[in-house]
Amino acid sequence: MIAAAIEYVLRESGFDSFDVASSSFAAIVSAANRCPDLITADVELAVGNGIEAIRIICQQLSVPVIIITGRAAAEVRRHVADYPVLSKPFSEETLTYAVAASIGR
Repeated sequence: MIAAAIEYVLRESGFDSFDVASSSFAAIVSAANRCPDLITADVELAVGNGIEAIRIICQQLSVPVIIITGRAAAEVRRHVADYPVLSKPFSEETLTYAVAASIGR
C-alpha cells in the first residue's frame, strides 16, 4: 500500500514509470537496467535493506534519493546523511515536498 501511495504522489509530480523492488538485489538490478530519475527507498525490505541498495546503486549512478522508514529518523540519518528521510506515516504533501527538494539538488 505504501508503494501505491508513493506512486500516486510521483505520478502527480510528473513521473510516469516505476519499478518496485522488495529486495536490495532486485533494486540494484532494476537501477542497472534502467537508470532511475529518482529512488524512494524503504529501509526495511523483504531481503536486505534500502540503505545497502542505495550505497551500491549510487556508487555507479548519480540519482536523487528519498529514504522512507518506520525506524527513528535520527537513527537512519546517521547512516544516510546525504538524503532526505521521511518517517512513516508520511503525508502526500511531505512526500511531494521531498520529491521537489530532491530533484532540485
